[in-house]
Amino acid sequence: MLHLAAHTDPAWAARALAHVDEILLDHAHLEKKAAGTAVTLLFRHPDLPALQQPLAALAREELAHFEGVLRHLARRGVPFARQKPGRYAGRLHRVVRSEPPHQLLDTLLVAALIEARSCERLGLLAEALGDVDPELAAYYRSLLASEARHHGEYVALAEACFPAAAVRARLAEIAAHEAAVVADAPFEPRLHG
Repeated sequence: MLHLAAHTDPAWAARALAHVDEILLDHAHLEKKAAGTAVTLLFRHPDLPALQQPLAALAREELAHFEGVLRHLARRGVPFARQKPGRYAGRLHRVVRSEPPHQLLDTLLVAALIEARSCERLGLLAEALGDVDPELAAYYRSLLASEARHHGEYVALAEACFPAAAVRARLAEIAAHEAAVVADAPFEPRLHG
């Protein structure tokens, strides 16, 4: 179950179809950032054994996804290039408290919600791309289970470090914040835009 407080407007997918190459480039950057988030958490919390193996596996899988998206960029003739950061993640991370241990809890839950939103949007894109680019649609469908699993893994990691009731309460708060971020954002040709 994805812990999203609000669903993406179905019209998003129709708008996204006009910008598939830009969204695909953004998706590549997101997979790379997701791997970086997992590795950063490994370095910041070597004292938490419950995080080590799951985050290492998550980072490897995110890098494999990055490589997969790079292959689709190349197939479509789109060069991988720098990209200005989108507004979604920056606005979402504003909810992260700065003091330990709250910072770890919030960071894990923000990562969980990013994965949940990615899963939802990749599903919408997969459906919309069916006749436009069946190969990319199939690739996006192949990612749905792992994106949903990553969401659940981040929630489980939070529950391994904090009381389950506290995790559920904070997850609901951050999910409401994430929904507000999505609702207030104008359309951008990005996976989370």
